[in-house]
Amino acid sequence: MVLHQATPAPTPGVLLAAVEDVHAGLASLDVDLFSLAAQWAEAHPGELVDASVPWHLRPLEVAGDGAPTVDEACIAEFALATGRSTDGGRAYLGDAVECRWGLPKLWEQVMAGRVPVWKARRVADLTRSLPLEGATFVDAHISPVIGHSTWAQLERTVEEARVRFDPAEAEARRIAAAEDRHFDIDLAHVTYDGVVHVDGDLDLADATLLDEAVTTGAAELAALGSLESLHVRRSQAAGLLARRALSGQGELDLTIYVHISPDDPVAHVEHTRSIVAVEQVESWCRQAGTTVTVRPVLDLNEELRTDAYAPTDRLREQVVLTNPTCILPGCRRPARRADLDHLLEHERGGPTGSVNLAPECRGHHRIKTHTDWTVTRTGPATFAWTSPHGRVYTSDTTAHHHRRRAG
Repeated sequence: MVLHQATPAPTPGVLLAAVEDVHAGLASLDVDLFSLAAQWAEAHPGELVDASVPWHLRPLEVAGDGAPTVDEACIAEFALATGRSTDGGRAYLGDAVECRWGLPKLWEQVMAGRVPVWKARRVADLTRSLPLEGATFVDAHISPVIGHSTWAQLERTVEEARVRFDPAEAEARRIAAAEDRHFDIDLAHVTYDGVVHVDGDLDLADATLLDEAVTTGAAELAALGSLESLHVRRSQAAGLLARRALSGQGELDLTIYVHISPDDPVAHVEHTRSIVAVEQVESWCRQAGTTVTVRPVLDLNEELRTDAYAPTDRLREQVVLTNPTCILPGCRRPARRADLDHLLEHERGGPTGSVNLAPECRGHHRIKTHTDWTVTRTGPATFAWTSPHGRVYTSDTTAHHHRRRAG
């Protein structure tokens, strides 16, 4: 009989050493990627920006004054190669370009591993709006002490540079800050209970009037028999204010797309991409003055087609329901606000039909139209995008994931 001795567990000292090695390795990889981003931008230079061109691809100013422009067509491929959205890839490239050309002393510190990439990116994001002289001022004052500078100190240095080298912009920002009032309703984040967050900074007089109106509305609800708490009635009163204001301008038309399936305990709110309880949808439907429109179920597998270039309303709805977002991997822009693209161009015989239409946001539609990117449909909601360098990226608009394989 052979006895096997169990491998002893690593000691805390060994574990800690392994943690330090991995951490150092990750930091080194961050530096490598940041350097490669600058090299990628340098390998795809643009010309002077022509802002009068609304549709065709044009060079982008991804960084501040004095930094080179970048060919817009190169951004999507870099973004996908790094697992980012196109917007995220553009931001990362912009930070690398700003740091490399606008903050050379800071760039040297990053390349030497003395300043982490994340901190350099935050500095680059602040200096991007400065003139070149301002960025140089920040670079000279911050780079030697950035290791122990607070974020507040960094922001003060940036603002001092703005006052010194761009006084007109500094004054414009001061005036804007004095008028920094807002009223935000976060419809992009809806809880399962159908609740959204509201936040605002109002003028005192406006806030006083709003508080009085909400207080009056809450009291009216109580007089009508509402047993809800005061806080809940005040939130309901805000909705009543909106209904009354809009109804005074004519018919109140509020549309919320909600998808419900049999035996599914949740409903899907389309434009917010959130889920809510079916009971919450029932509550909305029971509110006075609500008109509920039940649309017939579309067969997503039915082949719809028209001889015209533009799709019919029914065809458009089918395409949007099949692919709720832009079909480029990683893009989350809603299909209802996207272009419906003929995958095979209409002028080359591509039909206006279910199998040949797919939603693409305007930016990614332009990339497909004006560069060597190609896209092939591999299923009702799956697509293969081939980049100019032969990389193939697959997307599934219902699962929101993507992966890459070499071409």
